[in-house]
Amino acid sequence: MTAPNARERILPRLIDEEVKESFINYSMSVIVSRALPDVRDGLKPVHRRVLYAMNELGLLPGRPFKKSATVVGDVLGKYHPHGDSSVYDALVRMVQTFSLRYPLVDGQGNFGSMEGDNAAAYRYTEARLMRMAMDMLTDIDKGTVDFAPNFDDRLEEPRVLPSGFPNLLVNGSTGIAVGMATNIPPHNLGEVISAVIALIDNPDLEPAQLRGFIKGPDFPTGGFIYGRAGIADYQDTGRGRIVMRAKAVIEEKESSGRSQIVVTEVPYQSNPAKLVMDIAELVREQKLTGISELRNESDRDGIRIVVGLKRDAIPRVVLNQLYKHTSMQSTFGVIMLALVPDANTRQLVPKVLTLKQCLGHYIEHRHEVIVRRTQFDLDKALEREHILEGMKIAVDNIDEVIALIRAAADTPTASAQLQTRFGLSERQAEAILNMRLAKLTGLEREKLEEELAEVRAFIVEMRGILESRPRRMDIMKGELLKLMETYGDKRRTEIVSDEGEFSIEDLIAEEEMVVTISHNGYIKRTPLSLYNRQGRGGRGKSSADLKENDFIERFYVASTHTYMLIFTDDGRCFWLKVHELPQAGRNTRGKPIVNLINVTPDTRIRAIVLTREFSDTEFLLFCTRKGTVKKTALSQYSNPRSNGIKAIKVEDGDELMDVQVTSGSNDVVLATRHGLSVRFHESDVREMGRDTTGVKGIELRPEDQLVGMVVIKREATLLVVTEKGLGKCSEVSEYRVQKRGGKGILTLNRTAKTGDVVALMEVVPEDELMLMTRQGVAIRSRVSEIRVTGRAAQGVKLVALDDHDVVQAVARVIPDDKDDVDGVEGTEGDAPTGELGLDGGGDA
Repeated sequence: MTAPNARERILPRLIDEEVKESFINYSMSVIVSRALPDVRDGLKPVHRRVLYAMNELGLLPGRPFKKSATVVGDVLGKYHPHGDSSVYDALVRMVQTFSLRYPLVDGQGNFGSMEGDNAAAYRYTEARLMRMAMDMLTDIDKGTVDFAPNFDDRLEEPRVLPSGFPNLLVNGSTGIAVGMATNIPPHNLGEVISAVIALIDNPDLEPAQLRGFIKGPDFPTGGFIYGRAGIADYQDTGRGRIVMRAKAVIEEKESSGRSQIVVTEVPYQSNPAKLVMDIAELVREQKLTGISELRNESDRDGIRIVVGLKRDAIPRVVLNQLYKHTSMQSTFGVIMLALVPDANTRQLVPKVLTLKQCLGHYIEHRHEVIVRRTQFDLDKALEREHILEGMKIAVDNIDEVIALIRAAADTPTASAQLQTRFGLSERQAEAILNMRLAKLTGLEREKLEEELAEVRAFIVEMRGILESRPRRMDIMKGELLKLMETYGDKRRTEIVSDEGEFSIEDLIAEEEMVVTISHNGYIKRTPLSLYNRQGRGGRGKSSADLKENDFIERFYVASTHTYMLIFTDDGRCFWLKVHELPQAGRNTRGKPIVNLINVTPDTRIRAIVLTREFSDTEFLLFCTRKGTVKKTALSQYSNPRSNGIKAIKVEDGDELMDVQVTSGSNDVVLATRHGLSVRFHESDVREMGRDTTGVKGIELRPEDQLVGMVVIKREATLLVVTEKGLGKCSEVSEYRVQKRGGKGILTLNRTAKTGDVVALMEVVPEDELMLMTRQGVAIRSRVSEIRVTGRAAQGVKLVALDDHDVVQAVARVIPDDKDDVDGVEGTEGDAPTGELGLDGGGDA
């Protein structure tokens, strides 16, 4: 239709179609013309234009530098109709030694730093091409690549560079287009060229064989690559995940004896200054412990970040914490996306490529360059041969030629007569007319014949190359080997085996802890070293500053790496690790256990089982207040949920009392509050599932209840402790084996002096005990100081109690032979580490 003014046409168009078409055009423009590299030379258009413009400006190696503004202006005015910042940023990146593995531009001035400093404005910096950039441009004037009109059709620019080396893999590339992105890591030049040559020799190489040449990325900043799985992924599929780590060493300062971690290389694209700030912030937030000082000693010679450690810090643990929480470990997500020329249309198409495909496309590109270069040289040689042949005819007939030229009225007439007389072409005749008289000397005539022979030999050589693909491949290999000899260097990034993802244990020092739980539900862990050994009958030390009416109910000795299965009175099981508990001093209360596991405030913790692993050949043996026992495979409790899992079905009026690990072939002793016990073989209790009740273990008398369970696992004596602080050891043999479900035999002569039984456990003379009272007093003593007596004896005094105080809990501690006095460590597995107190006995 025609507009009212009849001077323009208005075409009706649906807006959704217009938006769709316009966005597609925009997307393809960004994809093809800006954001993605060409698989053949590894360059985006802006980088290619910068290099080509600098070559045209004569900014060659060895020549004087010129202002970067000159380059930026030339590129903008001739080839790149976009913002100046995009051109200068591309130029800067090709200068930076920490961005490109092999920089292509030689810069003079401030071109930025790894620590995030920006480059100076382009009016202050200068640049020229590096020698490697010249290898990217070599033979570009020999018709080796296609040229296309620039944005205003005034000039022509190359669509791709000849690229003497595989720049896409050697320097990598990063770009975000519309709907797609590329992230290709840099590689070692020598490794890539070796792989190219191997693929030329054997095009059927498998990806795994190529990995024998290209070990993986080689970042300009060095560091470590942690694990090889990601390397295999991106080389085989075009996508992968590379884990990068900083290079750090642990040094010991001679002056103070303290250790320090020195970081000398950081992951690619990491900022050392920001790394230091992040570490400092994490130390302030107490997310990183063990660090006493932090210094950034980096300079123009390299990176050096010093992390000073506290005297008691474990260097390897702190280093793992740094890897876990800072950019000292980061990930490079590889996407091998590049523009590939379509075989039919020659249009560029984005594709995700494997390593072998990238190398294959480069080989084909270089092969095409060699073919076109050879054809160009052949054409020039044929042209020169043609001229030389004409000149030779003229020299052989020089007298007649001179006479003909002197007789001619003008140059065109002379040219026409020469062509007619000697059968020459117009170009040959023109060359003869322009020939100097010096060419007529005898020496020059000999040179003419020699040159003609050389040109003819060269033509034969060029034709031989064009007729033989193997010869062209040999030429390619020779050129690549020369480049490798000139620029090849050692790998900077070291590849180390992956020891698996960080578990939290990698960040936590393994240390023996005393875990305490109060009556009101406060839990904490305290280093075992804070408790001093005392003789029998001493006063002990306060283990917690408790509130009024609160008292210590449970305590255990375990490693920070130990699993804790927490069993509640209603028969549920929760899963924690010792290091997940809050660490506090000896005189602090800790934190409410409800903050750690999902239980209600009125829930009571009845047992804690300590284990390193969940085995099918081990079992959990349960007992309840009313004497019920149940056996279930330990492996069924390996994955409790946040709300807990059902560990045992507890009947109304009963409650879970204790849980222990067994081998399936142990004897079990159950003890009651009134001093009775029964010993039976574990085989009397059949294996059951988790959600079951169990069977009768002992027949209880009225008002009596179960207080202790011992699973006999070694040659030991049975220790009985009463609430009035008395204790005795008896031989296990004094407890005869019975059938489960009986009323039991006497295990203590219970009197007002002894009080009720609070704990039963197996011990050996080398063991040490820790007793805790209801008022929070703790004492440590040796089992060897407790004499062995019969089952009916009352025992000896273990702790001096205040009025109205009673023994609440007992646990065993094994001395460490390496230390003389205070070095002890808790035991796990075959030697349980804790016993429940007044509300239920049994070692946990």
